[in-house]
Amino acid sequence: MQAAAPAPTGAASTTAATPPAPAPMQSAPPSTTPAPQATARPVVQDFAAIAELADVFFDFDKYDIRPTDAKTLDANANWLKSNPNHLLLIEGHCDERGTNEYNLALGERRAKSTMNYLVSQGVQANRITIISYGEERPLCTEHNEACWSKNRRAHFLVKPR
Repeated sequence: MQAAAPAPTGAASTTAATPPAPAPMQSAPPSTTPAPQATARPVVQDFAAIAELADVFFDFDKYDIRPTDAKTLDANANWLKSNPNHLLLIEGHCDERGTNEYNLALGERRAKSTMNYLVSQGVQANRITIISYGEERPLCTEHNEACWSKNRRAHFLVKPR
């Protein structure tokens, strides 16, 4: 819908869903340091889904972890603690209701909530990256609650360090 950026349209990591505005860099001399943050952020395409990590789901317009999904996250945390040589990418997703901007922000809150739960279970925060795709990558495209409930999720991808 927006033709602003050539990269994925989701808001990556802990970045809010706002257009980039590099205005504060006016007084910094160019090309003295080559943006260390760009090399520290993992490349999304390097991650892959595995059967050992199950998705968790959310109620409409919510980002809190439901008790049934806490059990799923406990199992995911155990796998991650047993496999410390893997990095984790958590994708936050929403159903189609709401604006793109709202859903990108909600998807990010879902991914952060999921990350915080995993960290509380002993997974190292520096192994986790989050991204929000909002409503852009639905699992189901029908226009009903049964379908929408499948799209409100946090999805897990891993890659070796």
